[in-house]
Amino acid sequence: MVDFPILSAVTFLPLAGAVLILLVRSLTSGESSEQVEDNRVMYAGLVFSVATFLVSLVMFAGFNQEATGYQFVEQTKWYAGISYKMGVDGMSILLILLTTFLTPIALIASIGSIKKRMTEYIVAFLVLETFMIGVFCALDLVLFYIFFEAGLIPMFMIIGIWGGADRIYASFKFFLYTLLGSLFMLAAIIYMYMVSDTMVLREGAELLTITGFDPANRTPTTDLQVIELLQFPAGAQTWLWLAFFASFAVKLPMWPVHTWLPDAHVQAPTAGSVILAGVLLKMGGYGLLRFSLPLFPDASLLFQPLVFVLSVVAIVYASLVAWRQTDMKKLIAYSSVAHMGFVTLGIFSFTEIGVQGAVFQMISHGLISGALFLIVGVIYDRMHTREITAYGGLVNKMPIYAALFMLFTMANVGLPGTSGFVGEILTMVGAFQASTWAAAGAALGVIFSAVYMLTLYRRTVFGVVTNPDLEEISDVNVKELICLVPLAVGTVLLGVMPNLIFDVTRESSQRAIALLSGG
Repeated sequence: MVDFPILSAVTFLPLAGAVLILLVRSLTSGESSEQVEDNRVMYAGLVFSVATFLVSLVMFAGFNQEATGYQFVEQTKWYAGISYKMGVDGMSILLILLTTFLTPIALIASIGSIKKRMTEYIVAFLVLETFMIGVFCALDLVLFYIFFEAGLIPMFMIIGIWGGADRIYASFKFFLYTLLGSLFMLAAIIYMYMVSDTMVLREGAELLTITGFDPANRTPTTDLQVIELLQFPAGAQTWLWLAFFASFAVKLPMWPVHTWLPDAHVQAPTAGSVILAGVLLKMGGYGLLRFSLPLFPDASLLFQPLVFVLSVVAIVYASLVAWRQTDMKKLIAYSSVAHMGFVTLGIFSFTEIGVQGAVFQMISHGLISGALFLIVGVIYDRMHTREITAYGGLVNKMPIYAALFMLFTMANVGLPGTSGFVGEILTMVGAFQASTWAAAGAALGVIFSAVYMLTLYRRTVFGVVTNPDLEEISDVNVKELICLVPLAVGTVLLGVMPNLIFDVTRESSQRAIALLSGG
């Protein structure tokens, strides 16, 4: 495995599957019915997504949890200091596993609910998977930006083609918000490239040297491992930090640039919402950990109070707004905004426990939010409405559904024994070490999350059936259980065995804090 490009394999296997599907369709067009062709395309997409998950498991099996720095590094020079460079550490490898785990589930959830242009739909998901994995592997700023921005295109198509009635508005809002924020990051990357050969090495950089780096004979570069060694002036750090933050804050999203998310979630198909909440939002938190803290430590310390304020406002405000929603999907969307506030709170606590909690929260939220959107999708496929008032008494007709819904509701609230509790408590402990008021504000958000989630559950599941359309509603089927049970197992397993995550992320979390403090 040492010489095998495992990262390139896991990154581009879905893309190879998308190309193969398009090629086979062009060669066999008209030879079978549309339904038969759709089934073949769906099964082919599942084969490639499951194969990608299996390859990622092989990669994880070869990952050394005790080693520091990046592993499985691949590098090929492109042009003038820009290179194709890939590598992973404890944080990124878990996010890759989350991506490859959720994608097959999203595709299975699409069976029967997608009625048109199945080939294009599967291809869009496979291409999106390649770009998402690439974001977590890239160790070159330009390569990261390419993957980061390219992911907008397939998700734009997924929302705009297979979404709801207002899908065009939602898809363009999603695209323009995230594109505009990322343009600032592109400008910052160009500046960093132009000055990278003139910056002095940061104090303690000799402890972080990399193979092949010659401080006396430098050229402009976008290699992340080299950029990490440089000490940018305080004034430049401020503007560079703001440029990167503009992109990552929109992607998370943080208040007040969060307004694209509820629209995107409401209009996206169920599978699109699963990937959007489960993976795409995590790119913002990952970007803060991978770039903002280690590259701009002085600016990160300067803007810590600002991030704390934005995080607490997001947690409290989004929770209150979620409480007043009548659409289940929009409620869960605002819940995502609140829960990602815990991620930024933990990251900017600048403590190991806070960073560990933030990474755990990202993994946990990916499982729980994905499951909740699937839960909504189950009854939407039957009733074709997401209005809370259309339901009530589901426990009488769908007892298995009610039990699964209860588990994910409790996890979203942060019940001990579920993964939701671990992430929230650790981020608040880390935040408390840096700011008492920020931790108190976050704790208030935990109370509010219990209010809106338990209210949602009570109104949809308990009581008597008053809507006559619910009389013939059926419980979860095999396909839906295949999607929900693995997420339920993951939610409980990480809740009772959190070291499954902490053992992997410990070294990378310590390294992030070391880079922040100067190496």
